[in-house]
Amino acid sequence: MLELNNISMQFGGRTLFKEVNIKFNKNECYGLIGANGAGKSTLLRIISGDLEPTTGSVSLTGDERLSVLKQDHNAFNDVTVLETVLRGYPELIKVRDEKDSIYSKPDFSEEDGIRAGELEEKYADMGGWESESNAQMLLTSLGVDASLFDQLMKDVDGKIKVKVLLAQALFGNPDILVLDEPTNNLDAKAAMWLEDFLAEFENTIIIVSHDRYFLNKVCTRILDVDFGKVTSFIGNYDFYYQSSQLALKQMKDSNSKKEQKIKELEDFIRRFGANASKSKQATSRKKLLEKITLDDIVPSSRRMPYVEFRFDKNIGRDVLEVNELTCKGLFNKLSFTLGREDKVAVISDNSNVTTALFEILAGKRKPDSGTYKYGVTITPMYFPTDLKEFNDISCNLVDYLRPFSSESLESYIRGYLGRMLFSGEESQKPVNVLSGGEKVRLKLTEMMMKPGNLAIFDDPTNHLDMESIQALNNAMTSYKGIILFTSHDHQLLQSVANRIIYIKDENTIIDKLSTYNDFFELD
Repeated sequence: MLELNNISMQFGGRTLFKEVNIKFNKNECYGLIGANGAGKSTLLRIISGDLEPTTGSVSLTGDERLSVLKQDHNAFNDVTVLETVLRGYPELIKVRDEKDSIYSKPDFSEEDGIRAGELEEKYADMGGWESESNAQMLLTSLGVDASLFDQLMKDVDGKIKVKVLLAQALFGNPDILVLDEPTNNLDAKAAMWLEDFLAEFENTIIIVSHDRYFLNKVCTRILDVDFGKVTSFIGNYDFYYQSSQLALKQMKDSNSKKEQKIKELEDFIRRFGANASKSKQATSRKKLLEKITLDDIVPSSRRMPYVEFRFDKNIGRDVLEVNELTCKGLFNKLSFTLGREDKVAVISDNSNVTTALFEILAGKRKPDSGTYKYGVTITPMYFPTDLKEFNDISCNLVDYLRPFSSESLESYIRGYLGRMLFSGEESQKPVNVLSGGEKVRLKLTEMMMKPGNLAIFDDPTNHLDMESIQALNNAMTSYKGIILFTSHDHQLLQSVANRIIYIKDENTIIDKLSTYNDFFELD
């Protein structure tokens, strides 16, 4: 069993959390959530032994093994794909290497033979003889082709590295599995396989993820990092969210009733405190008043931006026609037509495919051949996956947004920034110093101020916290225009899309009127 005992963590004068006491049970999946900067990843690093807490200790029962999803994608560059997975079980590798070292001795002694026998027995008990086949099965299940097993990690694509490191963490049935954003950059089929794998996993799982759908599928408990403490909730993410909102409402309702009672008692005391015949009642009510305390309602550190895309231009019959569009090495003779009701998720196992298509449709890139044509009533707007355009812009946020504003008043622009959580002096920050999440919120502010009636979103949830993802999800769901988008957020895909275009390979496209989940059930 893994146990946290009075864990506290401070950086400088700031306390992330204090006196955290948690026992992690077998056959439970814990989802760790909290606002950006609350300390989720810090707590994972403490659990995995990469970071010492300010106070407290982490204890692990007996010889239980803890496995962590590695974040350094270049750590195993000089190791083959298969060997990288096997190294997820260091004790097994240690036994294997010592055993092989003994067998390679030119002067093999009787003592070596005894030691080799001990190691052989230990190796068998650890599942060593099945280890390579089990590692291969994990890789295959995650969509890694067998032809890559013997390649060095430095020679494989970044998306393959993500899957290999995930297989490494899962390998060997660890007692405690620690996963920080395990669905990042996974294709849909790999993510679905992981959901099923973790749902069947019988040991302890601790996960940080911004993917609400994923947390709902796999978690049995939610650990909420907020107010400098970690609070445990039974159930998945939706159950946590609904129960926490209900608890807050009940607290507010209770306080309202208490406030009313306090007012009535104060009125009675004020009216009859000086009246001799009523003074005894007034005194008793004063004692009762002193006993009434209002529950503290601490506002959450989370803040949800307000995202809404409104446009005035009516949408005509002709929207967008794509005819035999080609981008060499990515897609060939791609054709489709959009209608006025379409909200289309464009998906591919290669993110370069969707990015290239969207860049072409946004006029940022030329196709190798083919054409596309928007209807005369269509005004497209584009959210790129890479917001590097902001890196060289040194003006403040207000001045950056001024060209997109229909009003010249600074207060008008500040109002939009306030909706997107840029309050007070934050509106004077230079654009090029913004964090990843702030850049996304600024781009969304720009699109809100000058919205089009056809929106192209290339993975817009990158760098956003869960509250911002939910706000964007709500905006895309209620948007009255046409949407072309891609995302790694399952819930966004499922709740927004009514049509799926799957670019399976350079020459294969599957186009269906379908929700995201139904598409993969039919596929």
